[in-house]
Amino acid sequence: MPHLTAPADARRTAGGEQLGFGVPGYAHPLLAPAEWAGLARPGTPLHWAVLNIADGPGSRPDPHCLEAAGRLHNARERALHGGSPDDTVRASGGRLLGHLDLAHGERPFEELIADARSFIDWYRIGGFYLARCPTERAGLPAVRRLTGTLHALLAESDSADGGGRLVLGHGTHPYPGYAEAADQLVTFQGPWTDYRWSQVAEWTADYPPEWFAHFVHGVPRTHLEEAMRIARWQGAGTIFFTDRDDRSGQSDPFATLPRYWDEIVSRIGPGISE
Repeated sequence: MPHLTAPADARRTAGGEQLGFGVPGYAHPLLAPAEWAGLARPGTPLHWAVLNIADGPGSRPDPHCLEAAGRLHNARERALHGGSPDDTVRASGGRLLGHLDLAHGERPFEELIADARSFIDWYRIGGFYLARCPTERAGLPAVRRLTGTLHALLAESDSADGGGRLVLGHGTHPYPGYAEAADQLVTFQGPWTDYRWSQVAEWTADYPPEWFAHFVHGVPRTHLEEAMRIARWQGAGTIFFTDRDDRSGQSDPFATLPRYWDEIVSRIGPGISE
């Protein structure tokens, strides 16, 4: 059994319906058409998916990415506004997030804002995923400045309902102050061999599950239930589990669907409209 150092009130997600998927970034839609099409399938419990063309928006609009973005945007519109009021099982309500690489705080503010504007103008994204986000206290002021500006840009756009969503891609537990700088933190990203014995930071118990996401690769099918139990115990509301790993020449285990995608979708349950 995993060794989890969390207070009792950290066990906050009682039901599978409260979990949902965050997709850290599939391969290009031309190379992964099934993955992108599956995100807009009715009933998929998707919270958000990241669009990453070339460590950012690229130099010009990509027609294949435009098509994938439009499909997901339309699915969200159907989830939020389509069907009868009593129909809670609808198409995916997930947001499309633009990928911004912070390079652990080394990228200039102006470059990041320029990339953000391109994402908004070309792909009508509903938020941003800030990859390689700093974790130390010293990096917090710069991240706060960036997220404040990004929220303002999203609020001005016509595609980001609710002001958009910002996710900080730390991959580990950062200095607690980062929890107030964005909408969600990725506090674990790594292999199943580490996750099953992982420890949650006690300060996370002060926040609801929708504040945290966990990305785990190399999860065997036979351990799916255990992995979801760990996520619930540690208070994560958003997950992405895959049996793919970073061995055998696979540089990004999250770039394709897990082989048990349909099974994990059914275990979590259908998407619930917001």
